[in-house]
Amino acid sequence: MTDRLRIALAQLNPTVGAIQANFALAKEALDKAEAAKADILLFPELCLTGYFPDDLLFKPQFVADAIAAAKALAKLSRDTGVSLLIPTIWREGDKLYNAVVLAEDGAVLDVRFKHDLPNDDVFYEKRYFTAGPLPEPLTVCGVRIGVPICEDIWWTPVCAALQEAGAEMLLCPNGSPYWRDKHHVRRELVRARIKETGLPLIYLNQVGGQDELVFDGASFGMDASGELVLEGESFKSDFIVSDWEKTGDTWACVAGPKLDLVSVDEAPWRACVLGLRDYLRKNGFKQVVLGLSGGIDSAVVAAIAVDAVGPQNVHCIMLPYRYTSKESLKDAEDCARLLGVRYDVVAIGGPVDAALGELQPVFGDHTEGLTEENIQSRMRGTMLMAISNKLGSMLLTTGNKSEMAVGYATIYGDMNGGFNPIKDQLKMQVYHLAAWRNAHMPDDCFGPEGTVIPQAIISKAPSAELRPDQTDQDSLPPYPVLDAILVAMIEEELSVAEIVAKGFERDLVKRIEKLVNIAEYKRRQSAPGVKLTPKAFGQGRKYPITNGYRDETGSK
Repeated sequence: MTDRLRIALAQLNPTVGAIQANFALAKEALDKAEAAKADILLFPELCLTGYFPDDLLFKPQFVADAIAAAKALAKLSRDTGVSLLIPTIWREGDKLYNAVVLAEDGAVLDVRFKHDLPNDDVFYEKRYFTAGPLPEPLTVCGVRIGVPICEDIWWTPVCAALQEAGAEMLLCPNGSPYWRDKHHVRRELVRARIKETGLPLIYLNQVGGQDELVFDGASFGMDASGELVLEGESFKSDFIVSDWEKTGDTWACVAGPKLDLVSVDEAPWRACVLGLRDYLRKNGFKQVVLGLSGGIDSAVVAAIAVDAVGPQNVHCIMLPYRYTSKESLKDAEDCARLLGVRYDVVAIGGPVDAALGELQPVFGDHTEGLTEENIQSRMRGTMLMAISNKLGSMLLTTGNKSEMAVGYATIYGDMNGGFNPIKDQLKMQVYHLAAWRNAHMPDDCFGPEGTVIPQAIISKAPSAELRPDQTDQDSLPPYPVLDAILVAMIEEELSVAEIVAKGFERDLVKRIEKLVNIAEYKRRQSAPGVKLTPKAFGQGRKYPITNGYRDETGSK
């Protein structure tokens, strides 16, 4: 009987659909495992296809190529002394499964299927996969090991069935995206399964940005008492080796890394940086351009971009009009200097005035108002897109979640762009990020240390500067109030009456509800951005554009 195991975890950053590139990452991990004399190498969920491949799974050739890659990886285990646990898609008859393959000495020895298929939030596995039966343990290196796959540990039955069938420990491959406090949710989840089964559990997660999702890694292990014994890197690829010994009937970790988990304040910044970096890298972009207005949102996006790809790859443009204040001109220039980026000024006065002149016969004697303001925003968007097209840089858009919630953004104007790192950050969270970044130099970032966002930007009242003496609060309630209502309405899905009971005026709540509802069409046309909450606009919150429902609770 084996009483010692060396277990290696490949915390990889795959790209969805890039089967050969992902295979290369897996092969590199196998080489490391062989050099480390590991007994077992575990890969993340669907490591060869990337997680999650969505409707690529309806493409027969993609499925065939992915299964062939899994079999090819299994063959590489020959003469290595390493047992591979390869999470992969797998077909039996006409049924497709989310599976894990056990490979030893070049051969596929056994297969297990995911039992609990997620069907909410962002992953709809029931659309593609057949649920497997309650699994039995795999015999790996003579040890009975249960391999629940991701969602399988969110509920009791799978782990309980594995324990009853004689599992001695649990190894769980995951494709678990980050959201605020997710690290702590996972740990309590794992402790609950350990308490039920009495078995140690190793939790391996993938890392990296994939469209709007960010996978944060942070793989870890707990012993049979629920004590943390193993912790890998957060927001980085990692190769984790741990040694386990069996005393009596219980396996315990005797050696392995135990890194500090990133703080709850640092994690959103790191998620935004990694999400942007990988979106650019995986889609073939090296440089970005953005409008730097002298306001907090664009300053924070510029700082995230610098941390993601370095100041030499970030181009900031100030696009002033007659309402742009001298303070904004100075603040934008100061911010660009602190960040060390290229900074250009492209005035829009001539093009805007020319457009208004050409439109005057059509507009006639209609009163000036929002239309003329939007022309300024759309001219800025046109200029920025021209620079993006000519220089080959991806345009970043800079609107925050508070603005997108209530439609305080101009479609085909400041909403132009290919990606938005702060799309799921409320306005007050953007201010918090700015203050945090000025006081900290995050790990794995390329920006300068110290202050990168001028205090003047943080301190001044936010304004779109589309008319004289304009501030955001001319049209919106103060952001602390707006954000609190939005959290209750969007994140918590509370009724109007429940929000009013929190101390907000009903007329204000109803006004915000209306703004949120009628802005859905704009949000559908917005750039993708990093998902930081379960209710991010886009993948996390799917409301109809044409929506006649209105919440009348709490009416008098």
